[in-house]
Amino acid sequence: MAKEGGKSFARRDKLIEIEAKARGWWAEKDVFRAESCQKLPEPGEKFFGNFPFPYMNGFLHLGHAFSLSKLEFAAAYHRLRGANVLLPFAFHCTGMPIKASADKLAREIQLFGEPPVFPAPDVKQEDVEAENDNGCAPPAKFKGKKSKVAAKSGGQAYQWEIMRSFGLSDSEISKFQDPYKWLTFFPPLAVEDLKAFGLGCDWRRSFITTDMNPFFDAFVKWQVRKLKAMGKIVKDVRYAIYSPLDGQPCADHDRASGEGVLPQEYTVIKMQVVAPFPSKLAVLEGKKVFLAAATLRPETMYGQTNAWVLPDGDYGAFEINETEVFILTERAALNLAYQNYSRVPEKPTCLVELTGQDLIGLPLKSPLALNQVIYALPMLTVLTDKGTGIVTSVPTDSPDDYMALHDLKSKPALRAKYGVKDEWVLPFDIIPIIDIPGYGNKAAEKVCADLKIKSQNEKEKLAEAKRLTYLKGFNEGTLIVGEYNGRKVQEVKPLIRSKLIEAGEAISYSEPEKRVISRSGDECVVALTDQWYITYGETEWKKLAEECLSNMSLYSDETRHGFEHTLGWLNQWACSRSFGLGTRIPWDEEFLVESLSDSTIYMAYYTIAHFLHNGDMYGSSKSTIKPEQMTDEVWDYVFCDGPEPKSSSISSSTLCQMKHEFEYWYPFDLRVSGKDLIQNHLTFCIYNHTAIMSKKHWPRGFRCNGHIMLNAEKMSKSTGNFRTLHQAIEEFSADATRFSLADAGDGVDDANFVFETANAAILRLTKEISWMEEVLAAESSLRLGPPTTYADKVFANEINIAVNRSQHNYSNYMFRDALKTGFYDLQAARDEYRFSCGEGGMNRDLLWRFMDVQTRLITPICPHYGEYVWRELLKKEGFVVNAGWPVADAPDLTLQSANKYLQDSIILMRKLLQKQVLGSKKGNKKGTPVASVTEEKQLSGLIYVNEHFDGWKAECLKILQINFDKDKSTFSSNEVIQEALQKSSIGQSKDFRQIQKLCMPFMKFKKDEAVAIGAQALDLKLPFGEIEVLQENLDLIKRQLGLQELEVLAATDLDALSKAGSLGKLIQQNPPAPGSPTAIFLTRSGEPHNGQQTV
Repeated sequence: MAKEGGKSFARRDKLIEIEAKARGWWAEKDVFRAESCQKLPEPGEKFFGNFPFPYMNGFLHLGHAFSLSKLEFAAAYHRLRGANVLLPFAFHCTGMPIKASADKLAREIQLFGEPPVFPAPDVKQEDVEAENDNGCAPPAKFKGKKSKVAAKSGGQAYQWEIMRSFGLSDSEISKFQDPYKWLTFFPPLAVEDLKAFGLGCDWRRSFITTDMNPFFDAFVKWQVRKLKAMGKIVKDVRYAIYSPLDGQPCADHDRASGEGVLPQEYTVIKMQVVAPFPSKLAVLEGKKVFLAAATLRPETMYGQTNAWVLPDGDYGAFEINETEVFILTERAALNLAYQNYSRVPEKPTCLVELTGQDLIGLPLKSPLALNQVIYALPMLTVLTDKGTGIVTSVPTDSPDDYMALHDLKSKPALRAKYGVKDEWVLPFDIIPIIDIPGYGNKAAEKVCADLKIKSQNEKEKLAEAKRLTYLKGFNEGTLIVGEYNGRKVQEVKPLIRSKLIEAGEAISYSEPEKRVISRSGDECVVALTDQWYITYGETEWKKLAEECLSNMSLYSDETRHGFEHTLGWLNQWACSRSFGLGTRIPWDEEFLVESLSDSTIYMAYYTIAHFLHNGDMYGSSKSTIKPEQMTDEVWDYVFCDGPEPKSSSISSSTLCQMKHEFEYWYPFDLRVSGKDLIQNHLTFCIYNHTAIMSKKHWPRGFRCNGHIMLNAEKMSKSTGNFRTLHQAIEEFSADATRFSLADAGDGVDDANFVFETANAAILRLTKEISWMEEVLAAESSLRLGPPTTYADKVFANEINIAVNRSQHNYSNYMFRDALKTGFYDLQAARDEYRFSCGEGGMNRDLLWRFMDVQTRLITPICPHYGEYVWRELLKKEGFVVNAGWPVADAPDLTLQSANKYLQDSIILMRKLLQKQVLGSKKGNKKGTPVASVTEEKQLSGLIYVNEHFDGWKAECLKILQINFDKDKSTFSSNEVIQEALQKSSIGQSKDFRQIQKLCMPFMKFKKDEAVAIGAQALDLKLPFGEIEVLQENLDLIKRQLGLQELEVLAATDLDALSKAGSLGKLIQQNPPAPGSPTAIFLTRSGEPHNGQQTV
């Protein structure tokens, strides 16, 4: 028995042993090998599902496993029900992260030796670049004397340490300076982990990306050549998020942070500093010096009263060309340098370092300003990490500007603090420039008065003021000054912007919307790049993408909205890179195809990968087909209904087989992914399929999920709250890991993998095996013959319900619900059946059916366990993974309701009887009968039943029936129902007011019940005979309650009421109603025991 720290792990080890056996059985018969059939499949006959191939710069972890489990469970369900299933898996190596990590290792060896001797964590060091625990650099370079190399605890600081954490020796780590070493090391380990996980994969079709795999390299080259020939790849100069360190655009998958961030375009207004210059700017004499203010609203420049600077902000005077100098932040200057606004390209040249205080009081001539000269003034809320750090002030339109100017005008002490002269502020009044409906032509002044804003420090109120006026001014405002006087703001904004730029009074400027850090560790800028772009967003192509999306199954409204939003904004995408691993652009080999552009239609590659790879993921030498034989004509023939390539050296029969394989499996039925890929990869997948494939081959479905937490906390290496897939399998076993993944959640919100659930699964699965072994060993003691008792019928019905509901849940990919209906609920039904059978015992055939059905229903989630039970315990032929979905009769919902009525009644009667007998307020819900505490009392029971609502309750139900819409599950208004009640016989009675107090809560209860379960909640009687159900189960009730005698009586029978003796009056006070019998307990002598109980 395995023990760790005194704790036994025998049950877990038993599951791990079972899993090894099951994998051996599957491997022996190649169970997951996917072969097409000669005839093309009818709907539902095949299932092709896939998963975005993971990036191979480390081990697979539970985040990968969570998304992958959704595909695995879906494929396993379809395989179980008899579909022909293809689940392939490949490995992504394209892009810069592996190359960047390899280069970091080389730099660390150069800096610190081999093996490196790193400085102590608290030692300060110059010019050291460190990494975080993702194999990516941290959010800033660790440079300079004031930066520490690494945190004292938590994540590993260096790439070498990360590699050590993988279990590699120092001698092995050195080899990873070669990026291609990563490609031969991690993918085979991932295969082993996935096999241990029980992934039902056809491994013959596996491959890696990059030019290391010549077949996939040829495939990507064909794809991009085809897109270029269609005019969908073009060369253009565009703004792109760019890594200065890497010297190339930084796409989403190249980023350590800032995924999804786009360039934000501004207009930079050139506010010329009026000579003579102050002494601080004396070195700039002879040049044109401008405060460079970034704005999103150039049309408001008519109303400028001043410029704002941050008094303690850091600025510089940067050389833009031979004659012009811009004063702005260094960050903005760096962005401009990559947009052709620097005397030295890509290197900003600072002529003078300045602070905001140096700029206060500078006289300025600003374009379009109605004031001839304005001044630079202090504002404490200017941001230097957004825009240029220089802000134009238009107080008629901007609430922030209005209040800041108001504060300077009204507070002499504030002016004195920053050395602001009165003549720079006091003469400048707000200038009406835009008329906004509801706010007039001084919108900022009005909204600040309306909200009673007193100071520029009231940030929340000012944010609300901006919200109320900003968009309204743009969408509904009318310009009332200048040459465009009388025209709508949204019409004239682009005209004014163009005119300013053409006149040389402004320039176009762009920067990242938010901070972006590349995987190499530097902060990205926006650069004007002359490179290759895919023309996503082009009008006709976008229409095809929208058509494809409209016909896809997405399983979530939120997912669909995410795609619709992405299609709304997605535009040209830079598809070329100069650094990293991948496929060279065939017509411009200076560049590589970037990592999100070589992974858009590779799902088609899976269909023929086994012809090319023959089990070798690297495509090296095992295939009879050679990479050079895979010409564009061959790819066109296989995937695009092109003509048969007569010149191909591949045999005609092989070409036909490859084409048939694609036609059989395509389109794919399901692609499972994290929701973060909606904004790029998954939308690119739609676009590229619509461009290259015929409509019949467009994707059928995407299922997106959220991220996974561990024990309700974010998964993080630095905190230790992290598990690789390998670690999880070692700790919990594969099936217990899968069980907890299924239980974690199915929506697009973040899910939660709970360790306690995994440990509980170990206990549940092994205990179930033990129970089945005990039942099989004691087979002779079971009741033979067909199921006939009430308990038999209920149990058989619960099995049918489990089969039907689980099929619904699995087919809709709701695996947590499938786990509930196919395992938890079925276990509860079995336990209830075992408890209900009494002396007669359980029926053998029914137990055999239960074990068969439960094994099949849990198999998609726990296949190793299912296979072991199927083969070793049930002694069945073949494999449970493809045994077929269990056959079941239609559920008898009436019988289910009757049994719920019975069980609920027993629970409440037991609880209340125990309270009587023991004087306890707590009663056992399910558990030991109360016989032990009632032996001395010799109790008997009377259960009074009224199967029909009558009197005022019946009248209320009839009113509700008339006013209930069955299709919509809604009622008429309360006023209509109240009016009907007043017109009824109840309303005409003299004691209506008293009865009405009873009617209203009763009707509310019944309305809620009808909305929840349907119109049957309004019936005047239950859909089954209550007396019949209770009579049929007298022995069960007596056994459960410890009663010697029990009678079920009709409350409408006067003779029956007389048996209650002195408690008869209590029955009248608490009369039984449908679904709510009244129970009275008496001693054997006939004396009442402590009163009556209603259930």
